[in-house]
Amino acid sequence: MGVRVAVAGASGYAGGELLRLISGHPDLEIGPLSASASAGMPVTDVHPHLPALAGHVFGPADPASLAAADLVFLALPNGESAALAAALPGHVAVVDLSASFRLADPQAWARYYRTGHAGHWVYGLPELPGARGRISAAHRVASPGCYATAAILALAPLLAAGLAEPQDIVIVAASGTSGAGRSPSAALLATEVMGAVSAYQVGGTHRHTPEIEQALAGAAGDAARPSVSFTPMLAPMPRGILATCTARLAGAVPGTPAVRAALADAYAGEPFVHVLPEGHWPTTAATVGSNAVHLQAAADAHAGRAVVAAALDNLGKGAAGQAVQAANLMLGLPETAGLTAQGVAP
Repeated sequence: MGVRVAVAGASGYAGGELLRLISGHPDLEIGPLSASASAGMPVTDVHPHLPALAGHVFGPADPASLAAADLVFLALPNGESAALAAALPGHVAVVDLSASFRLADPQAWARYYRTGHAGHWVYGLPELPGARGRISAAHRVASPGCYATAAILALAPLLAAGLAEPQDIVIVAASGTSGAGRSPSAALLATEVMGAVSAYQVGGTHRHTPEIEQALAGAAGDAARPSVSFTPMLAPMPRGILATCTARLAGAVPGTPAVRAALADAYAGEPFVHVLPEGHWPTTAATVGSNAVHLQAAADAHAGRAVVAAALDNLGKGAAGQAVQAANLMLGLPETAGLTAQGVAP
């Protein structure tokens, strides 16, 4: 018998990816699956790509039913996630894929989410210094956002090494349409998206901005106050993120070898973060279906800026894969269990 896990919000894209990963996991078994709007429906009616789950049916988001599992994944919108987490017994381990518990600062939460602050859980990005120990010891973990994961992993090593300034950070990132969720929207119709790349939530309004600043402050030192200008874009692809992250070079303006070395040193031995060979730049296609992040960097001597490009699958390392990675640590399982760094091609 494996560890029994439940998924709330299992009918969405991130929920479906969780089910795919759990069904192939050597140590996990699927427990209660809830999906309010789809309650009573067979799982394969919503996720036909998961024939191994034939016979499973979505139930309502009932805390008592979910609490029968050893661990619960919450793949719900922020407000719903926080309410359900509060209703679960304290002994139940939880990994929350929403933003509900990511921010430590109630004022930052109020500014970007305009609701009550539900609290702050351990941040579930294992590749940050000291994070594995905190996640392993935690009973409740907040899984990072997809854009935030790409930006933080791209820039944290440079700030920690003193090679880049924490102020004047600029991030421009494109995401596939699955990042917007499964709810119907005219803006996500194929006729609107195909052949178009569009910016949205421009001008510092995207909710991942304070999350990125919070993590980069930890990397740069407690006294640092990172300033991030973040522009997200919608790209005509189902899944994937490509983030171009730049920061002003510090001190004697280090060159490309020093910038690349900082990334290579920070992620040496990491199973899912790969600094590509010199001259090779990340592409979203190479990370599809994986829990991998691909990085490449250069020092722009003309502009005096470090440039780091990061690619990942927004439903993999950006959501479900990262949540499973954290759950593995919480449950004392091999961190890589049920996950792969290998992508799918073509």
